[in-house]
Amino acid sequence: MRILFLSSEVGPYSKSGGLGDVSGALPSALAALGHEVRVVTPLYRSVKAAGFVAEPQPLTLSFPFGEVEVRFTKAMVEPRYTVVLVDVPAFFDRPGYYGFADDARRFTAFTLASLSWAQRDGFDADVVWCNDWPTGLGPLALKSGYSHTPLGRAKTVFTIHNLAYMGNFPAPEMEALGIPWSRFTIDGVEFYQQLGFLKAALRLSDVLTTVSPTYAAEIQTKEGGVGFEGLLRTRAAQLHGILNGVDVREWNPATDVLLPARFSASELSGRAVCRDALFPAFGIDPPVNGMPVFGAVGRMVGQKGADLMQAALPRFLERGGAAVVLGSGEPDLERSWRSLHARFPRRLGLHIGFDNALAHLIEAGCDFFLMPSRFEPCGLNQMYSLLYGAVPVVRAVGGLQDTVRDVSEPDGTGIVFGPPTEEALTKAMMRAVDLFHDEARLRQVQVRGMSQDFSWGAAARKYEALLR
Repeated sequence: MRILFLSSEVGPYSKSGGLGDVSGALPSALAALGHEVRVVTPLYRSVKAAGFVAEPQPLTLSFPFGEVEVRFTKAMVEPRYTVVLVDVPAFFDRPGYYGFADDARRFTAFTLASLSWAQRDGFDADVVWCNDWPTGLGPLALKSGYSHTPLGRAKTVFTIHNLAYMGNFPAPEMEALGIPWSRFTIDGVEFYQQLGFLKAALRLSDVLTTVSPTYAAEIQTKEGGVGFEGLLRTRAAQLHGILNGVDVREWNPATDVLLPARFSASELSGRAVCRDALFPAFGIDPPVNGMPVFGAVGRMVGQKGADLMQAALPRFLERGGAAVVLGSGEPDLERSWRSLHARFPRRLGLHIGFDNALAHLIEAGCDFFLMPSRFEPCGLNQMYSLLYGAVPVVRAVGGLQDTVRDVSEPDGTGIVFGPPTEEALTKAMMRAVDLFHDEARLRQVQVRGMSQDFSWGAAARKYEALLR
């Protein structure tokens, strides 16, 4: 098949979360199965485009808000897998990816530039695959302006990586973007009197996918559907939950060059070296009184339960435990983490921001990985933790529920709890301490987790069957 894959983030070029991870790994896995894949993504200021070749001819897009000149640069990064960067300095040469007043125009221009590039390049895709709200107008464009072109015959797939990010904009943007008002209906792009990019994709795509089976069920409920539950229930036959994979070329403790020592399920001694390396890396003391090291990597936002961790951790730090935390996010939560660090400067290691090497070290060195998400479409860090022998402590929600089995079960790989409360997380962490004191059982749990197969191969074959 010929697959045109549009994403506002593609690792390793741009990444703020799971979207970038998936968009970097899944197309590669599909290309390895023999499909021709073209991935198109913006050329942000932060993108390092070494090895890319600029195409000589620009392309001009005309909108009611004005003309946009687009240049393209591309590279075949693997056989049958090409990445194309959309270069519009006025829109993408900025600090950060999202959150600008003209986001509707920026990502509409990106989406139409991607389709127009494929058309000019003669890449008549069998499938046009759009991801999250920034590409949400792709299916609409294919059913309107591109409908009489070879590209218009393509089937459309839309993947929901996180339903909470909707891409809603003031209704007058309809005119600025050139979308006819006849589309501003409940069966079109209207969502609570706004122009809804996500709404357009959910209504108009041929197939909808999301990143875990449990999340696919959750978003059809009032609690998880954020206003789209009714629409998603009507499209249940076209909605498929396929669990994300892990790029095991990067996340493999036996080959990870970012670690001070490598290890495997059959030889865990290198893990102790990584654990010891955590303390000087974060400027903290090793735990005492038989207490473990807790770790966390991720966005400091309410969704991820950052506030729950802040509430539960002190009693374990007071008893001699240690914790290492890496991430950034909401200013109030960042300030709270800094305050907690000031209270326990030798017990809590904190790095506000992102550091890939530290992320790998935390997974390889901490005893337990905390992920008390209020909702979690899929999650990747719990899978990294399992593969690296860090026992995950997670809520029974979304992809966490699909990937981690509680240690009370014969094949348990982690500690799973229910309500998103401080009390429930505290009890789960107390269970972790008890497991830490049972060295033989802990080793069994670690080995079971490290023996899981989360590679992209299985997920890619499921997607392949769906595309066919």
